[in-house]
Amino acid sequence: MTTGSLLPGARLGPYEIDSLIGAGAMGEVYKARDSRLNRTVAIKRVTVQRIERFAIEALAIAALNHPHICQIYDVGPDYLVLEYLQGDTLRGPLDPDEAVRLAVQIAAAIEAAHDRGILHRDLKPANIMVVRRGEATIAKLLDFGVARLTDPEFDATHSSGTGVVGTPAYMSPEQAEGRTTDARSDIFSFGAVLYEMLAGTRAFAGDSLARVLLAIVRDEPPPLAAPAQLQQVVARCLEKSPERRFQSMREVRLALEGVTLSSADIRPSIAVLPFANLSADAENEYFADGLAEEIINALAQVDELKVIARTSAFAFKGRHEDVRGIARALGVTHVLEGSVRRAAARVRITAQLITAADGTHLWSEKFDRPVTDVFATQDEIAGAITTALRGKLAAASPSRHYTPRLEAYESLLRGRTHLEQFTPESFNRARVQFENAAVLDSRYPDPHVELAFAHFIVGMHGLRPMRAVVSHVREEVARVLDLSPGDVRARFLLGVLSLTQDYDWEAAEAQFAATMSGANVSAQMRWIYASLYLRGAGRFEESANEMARAVAQDPLNPTWHAILAAHLIDLDRFDQAIASARRATELEPNYALALNLLGEALWASGRHAEALSQFERGHELASWNSFTTGRLASALVVHGDRARGEALFERIKGGAYQSWGRTSYHLVIGEIDAAADWFERMVEDRDPFALIYAWSPQTKALREHPRWPKIAATMRLKARTPAQA
Repeated sequence: MTTGSLLPGARLGPYEIDSLIGAGAMGEVYKARDSRLNRTVAIKRVTVQRIERFAIEALAIAALNHPHICQIYDVGPDYLVLEYLQGDTLRGPLDPDEAVRLAVQIAAAIEAAHDRGILHRDLKPANIMVVRRGEATIAKLLDFGVARLTDPEFDATHSSGTGVVGTPAYMSPEQAEGRTTDARSDIFSFGAVLYEMLAGTRAFAGDSLARVLLAIVRDEPPPLAAPAQLQQVVARCLEKSPERRFQSMREVRLALEGVTLSSADIRPSIAVLPFANLSADAENEYFADGLAEEIINALAQVDELKVIARTSAFAFKGRHEDVRGIARALGVTHVLEGSVRRAAARVRITAQLITAADGTHLWSEKFDRPVTDVFATQDEIAGAITTALRGKLAAASPSRHYTPRLEAYESLLRGRTHLEQFTPESFNRARVQFENAAVLDSRYPDPHVELAFAHFIVGMHGLRPMRAVVSHVREEVARVLDLSPGDVRARFLLGVLSLTQDYDWEAAEAQFAATMSGANVSAQMRWIYASLYLRGAGRFEESANEMARAVAQDPLNPTWHAILAAHLIDLDRFDQAIASARRATELEPNYALALNLLGEALWASGRHAEALSQFERGHELASWNSFTTGRLASALVVHGDRARGEALFERIKGGAYQSWGRTSYHLVIGEIDAAADWFERMVEDRDPFALIYAWSPQTKALREHPRWPKIAATMRLKARTPAQA
């Protein structure tokens, strides 16, 4: 029976352990190699407490041979050897056609299980993998750990039909109430999964377990923005009464196969790839990149069009990959690519809009213009795209809010290029370019927007004290609103300042209500809103959903995957948090933030030794960061290496995240008085991380301290439910 985690190199029979890839209530899952057949496998090793369920899971999986169910290869005394799958767990929102295609596969898998007398009882996105097979992606159903066997040929000694099992947010009403369940309970859970595939958010949410279960039993999910036929399928799956649902998964599958989606039902989406720089001067790279970025910004104004953010679209720069493969990776229906050749006072731009499904050109054009006409050309390209997609887009073509002087625009582009590197030196170079752009064109609001966001992010990340930068943010925001009174970006920052500097929740809410709807909401805005406002209010379900939208908008940006992991930790969804942080490290292996948050997720799930190794790597890459130092130090103390931990902690003399690094250290090792001292300093300094961690599980002991009421009053925090506090 299992007594601890297996280390790389350990053996289970003929299987050599490679690494731990997941853990849950039933046990742990490892990547391993079968030395006999020289193939990679997954090994699920169950805990002593779950050994009685082990035989049921083994029987359930062994009874099934289906292309959309993870296959079993072997069984040991306390472990299963399974097909090793490389992919991601199921996530929404998906375009309707992709959702239907995968849903049919999932329904077919459940149908096959039901035909063999097996109820899954824990259908949820985390138990469905989406893996690549050649040119296509397919769904694979996992984890029959709480399955119930109803077929008489199986020994159903432990297969009681009653009792609350499964994951609360996806339970059927009868499951939530502990009543007898049958195949129709899986149908309800499937409906909740399908809803999330289409909406990107859960059908039933709440800030406590009791409220989630109450919503399942009593409430209808929020209206679903999906084609009518799909709405009908979801609604029938989610009927409260089993008698009103589909009566079999075969009926569900047939209903899905009968869904006919017109082209108007499929939300158009686009990735604008970086334009190739064909100019003789490599210095013009910034100009080519800026052209693509401006087109992205213009298209983002179109409500009906999903536009992939710059970071993800530019991840393919210089890789010369097939456009259809890029479209699949980014989940878009169309791709825009092009080139720029600049010579003296003229510029030649080529652009082509490609349909991802078959690689055909929907539109293409060449422009040979004076370089001063670059803005008109950008607008022309954006307008041509919306014209080409007409019938799917009801909105008018995007319009330019201001046409700047060319030299100011070029200085702005150079500033953005410097800012991408995000070091103190690159920030100073970017600041000079933005300030120069503002001087070159005093009516141009964008340099002031860039400066405002840059100053705030520098303060938020601790490169400079927030108190030292906030006056610059206020000054730049005021300048933007003077030049462009309705600017969404500036109003958003007004809300951020009201929240972080004044703790004025009502003023912040008013600005966010006006700016966090519509198409032109950047992933960066979603991150700030989710982390400071929603997380700061203890609205963890909503904050995680907002970060999931940022990930969907910018799917190859490792930062959003890493921060999503932090929000999932708040919800105790440790497996999902670990998966999200691992995705960030896959995108950027040497990313200290991702490694630290992977460590946090592992630590929260009780896997301290693995967490420690991630903290070590994070600190090695960012030893200048006081948080990475403090977190490693506290983990070392708890893990038994007090001397090294205390020595490391003594190195924190200032720098990025000093206050939270110290607060976190004292909290982890149980020095709550010292933690309260440093948290109070965070509040006094108006450190945004005070909001981020106000209701975090990591600060639970601090909220039980006698000084907390005063801290909460200063921050004007509202009382939270016991589940949040």
